[in-house]
Amino acid sequence: MAGRINDEDVKAVRDAVPIDAVVSEYLQLRNAGGGNLKGLCPFHDEKSPSFQVSPGKGLFHCFGCQEGGDTITFVMKVDHLSFSEAVERLAAQAGITLRYEEGGYNPAHQRGERIRLVEAHKIAAQWYAEQLATSPEAETGRVFLAERGFDQAAAVHFGVGYSPQGWDHLTRHLRGKGFSDKELILSGLSQEGRRGPIDRFRGRLMWPIRDIGGEVVGFGARKLYEADNGPKYLNTPDTAIYRKSQVLYGIDLAKKDIAKASRAVVVEGYTDVMACHLAGVTTAIATCGTAFGGDHIKILRRLLMDNGSARVIFTFDGDAAGQKAALRAFEDDQKFAAETYIAIAPDGMDPCELRLAKGDEAVADLAEPRTPLFEFALRQILSRYDLDTPAGRAAALDEAAPVVARIKNSGAQHEVAVDLAGMLGILDTQFVVRRVGQLARWARERGGKGGPQQERSRGDQQWAASAPRPASSGPALTLRNPVYAAERELLKLALQRPELVSPAFDAYGVDEFTAPPYAAVRQAVAEVGGAEYGVQDAQEYLVRVREAAPDDTVRAMVTELAVEPILRRTVDETYAGTVLVQIRRRAVERRIHDIQSQLTRLSTGGDPAQLAAVQNEMWVLQQYDQGLRERGAEAL
Repeated sequence: MAGRINDEDVKAVRDAVPIDAVVSEYLQLRNAGGGNLKGLCPFHDEKSPSFQVSPGKGLFHCFGCQEGGDTITFVMKVDHLSFSEAVERLAAQAGITLRYEEGGYNPAHQRGERIRLVEAHKIAAQWYAEQLATSPEAETGRVFLAERGFDQAAAVHFGVGYSPQGWDHLTRHLRGKGFSDKELILSGLSQEGRRGPIDRFRGRLMWPIRDIGGEVVGFGARKLYEADNGPKYLNTPDTAIYRKSQVLYGIDLAKKDIAKASRAVVVEGYTDVMACHLAGVTTAIATCGTAFGGDHIKILRRLLMDNGSARVIFTFDGDAAGQKAALRAFEDDQKFAAETYIAIAPDGMDPCELRLAKGDEAVADLAEPRTPLFEFALRQILSRYDLDTPAGRAAALDEAAPVVARIKNSGAQHEVAVDLAGMLGILDTQFVVRRVGQLARWARERGGKGGPQQERSRGDQQWAASAPRPASSGPALTLRNPVYAAERELLKLALQRPELVSPAFDAYGVDEFTAPPYAAVRQAVAEVGGAEYGVQDAQEYLVRVREAAPDDTVRAMVTELAVEPILRRTVDETYAGTVLVQIRRRAVERRIHDIQSQLTRLSTGGDPAQLAAVQNEMWVLQQYDQGLRERGAEAL
């Protein structure tokens, strides 16, 4: 077991790796104002961005699903890593050598399983690439690439390699690097043989498959020899780091251009991706031995940001299999906010063949959107029916109308419905339009979800379930109720701008925050030394407040308040003073109300000395409240 990572090293990792740089590896971020950035949340499906990143504070928070934390937390959640594994990955990126409390310097055998598997793949990719470049046996692979228009520079750019035909060349190489037989089997790079592990890939051209962060997590292997009885393409099996339904080949190279151009081109194979990129279509990606599906869409949507101009172009072969794949893609069309198109090359060529036959310009031209995917789907549907008969036209309408009803743009939906009537030969155009409109309404009603207010109040519901409840029944606690708005605003100031409220804030009691969740956050701030500590080291202050939170619910609230924009455009000492006074005056008013009840009881036969003391307290509070009204923050 590895020892605990040294606290100073953890802090060094947090400081060295900017959170926006890490998050940008997984989704597109845009300016959200106030120094924050926003994007589509990678942890739940959403139509509009509620995921915010605060580079200055080193925190992220989603106001939709309530996920939040720092850079390390993000890497843990998005890549399903342990704390140590996430710190180790970030440390490797920053060039920081980690120290352990019980084990000296980070030896290889102490690393987490995922880190070990990724490292094995990295070494394997380098070794395969060296074999392709230098091994005489790999000439077959070099010829294969050259015949498809790829030179050595192209192979290097995409990391293409070669696996020798022997039984255990890679296995022995990885053993020499310190990997155990168990790790080799778990990685999918080796498989069980009669006398121990043997190479899974032998005598094949190798394409490294990287995740969106650029780590090699698997391989696609193309058969080169007739004597090979295996499939034409052999992929890494599902492992702890590789799920073929959750990776896109080329996404590491294409992600920045996809985000910049709001366009993605989906092709079918590894060589198609290579051909597109070399032809200037640097937004091309491909699935890895599986149909394009929902998990692939999630990856693209985070990069495309679902703006109105986003485009996804599918390039499929013109054969029956390609058409079937296109129709499968259309089934998931509604999961995109982007417009979807299909492109089929002349003579049914794929991008690799097209580049060889007609050059780079032909490939670039192919990637230009022309035929909407729904239009292609309609043509395929209508081709299966005899439109010369009433029964054929009716059956075709039954299948085609739901397709038109799924068109996202209502204006385009109406126009296509009119076109559909003409394509079917139905003279009553309005009948078709009404049919499509009815289906669209039904779809909206069945798929309808809560509006923005429901989404924003999800965190309040979590608090209502976990926060202390009063003995008496009453309405559920709603943290965004105006009654609590000032408390929320003061806590945001204390976390985001502690220099504006310190030292006055640190004199405020926990009981001055009437919402239990806010009182819990106030207590966490107190436990790390108050807002005054935040003036000295703002980022470490937030780290410590989050660590001081008693549970994940309070911790999530701290993150949310640290990221959520302050309500005032100009945030200065005057505004901070106004909020401080507002909270203190409410606390004073509550105490005066309590004393008034006490005076009522004492005036009907109570102890005269106690009555005089309570009256004196009432006078002091009234004078204090008057001072707050007249002099504001100066009277605090």
